[in-house]
Amino acid sequence: MCRPCPVKILIYCINFAPELTGIGKYTGEMTAWLAARGHEVRVVTAPPYYPDWKVGAGYSGSSWRREHWKGAEVWRCPLWVPARPGGVKRVLHLASFALSSLPVMLRQLLWLPDAVWVVEPPLFCAPTAWAVARLSGARAWLHISDYEVDAAFDLGLLRGKALKRMVLAGEHWLMRRFDVVSTISQRMLERALSKGVDAQRLVAFPNWVDVGAFISANGQAYRDELGIPADAVVALYSGNMGRKQGLEIMAQVAQSCAQERQGSDRLWFVFCGNGVGRMDLLAQCEGIPNVRFLDLQPAARLPDLLAMADIHLMPQRAGAADLVMPSKLTGMLASARPVVATALAGTELANVVQLCGIVVPPEDPAGITRAVLELAGNAPWRAQLGQAGRQHALHQIDRESVLQRFEKNLSSPHPGAIEQA
Repeated sequence: MCRPCPVKILIYCINFAPELTGIGKYTGEMTAWLAARGHEVRVVTAPPYYPDWKVGAGYSGSSWRREHWKGAEVWRCPLWVPARPGGVKRVLHLASFALSSLPVMLRQLLWLPDAVWVVEPPLFCAPTAWAVARLSGARAWLHISDYEVDAAFDLGLLRGKALKRMVLAGEHWLMRRFDVVSTISQRMLERALSKGVDAQRLVAFPNWVDVGAFISANGQAYRDELGIPADAVVALYSGNMGRKQGLEIMAQVAQSCAQERQGSDRLWFVFCGNGVGRMDLLAQCEGIPNVRFLDLQPAARLPDLLAMADIHLMPQRAGAADLVMPSKLTGMLASARPVVATALAGTELANVVQLCGIVVPPEDPAGITRAVLELAGNAPWRAQLGQAGRQHALHQIDRESVLQRFEKNLSSPHPGAIEQA
């Protein structure tokens, strides 16, 4: 594939490397890839804080900082990080970054970028990104990783019919003014259409995975570290431990499986991650045999971590499955292990997982228990489903092909007409 001409791209996001999960992980990988391809890349972001909800060691939440990172220029802007984010606290948190980053974004007008790429969440940043793009003559690109407005109301983080109408009206107005709007799944593209975005401006830009990194992965070191027998079946949850995941039912599942197996040491549960829900899950799992906890692991060890599993767990609250496509799913598929996910029938998450695992209705611990026990007792079925997941990852979301299509879209006058990114 011929390389497009180098472009100057300004990336605006609250989450960025060295965060290991979600938006920060993907935006960091995209930035490094673009810089390595010869593009000029600048990033306006915040200090790392997610998923622990505290500013990372060596960073400050109260000062500005400029750094060079893997060929890109990165500006870190102050923000307020609440220890336990809720509806109003989360709004203030996002607003603090939008305000502190405004002068840094305006400074980039002198650089004259070719494209301004902003990720939602937070939607608070979209007006500044759009204004900077218009004033500099750049293309304005909005990438939606999560429909945060819809999710906030559906999950009860924000309430009120009048407030919802006002916020959604503002969201629709903003989205229709961007030159390009991308998102990570087909259902999320359809939602963008329903919000008034012109189809010619829409581009699919899914989360990706380096499938090759998982081919030779070996999880035995993790089993040894956790004292898990080599022949045990491991059910693994790895990722953010927040409100959207519905993790509270995982303790019930672990308890039910322990009772069904009558104390057998052949089935283990490992919960790996950090976030506001971790302490509650720890307390709920106290006294349950064969349960282990791990902190979020370095990105370099992710293939081996996921290879430790025989079964991947993906709980989701009802209503979230088509508002977000969980970023953790990409690694699960590449690891060639089956997935047990909670999702409503017909959602895009359900459609993907049913190819390579078992779909259970949301908030149904008994259903998850049955699915885990069925897979635990059938190794050939696990292998068949796992290979189906890897083939899907290889053909649909391998990193190089996804990012090369994105790169082509950056310089195209009509990105929505190109093969989907």
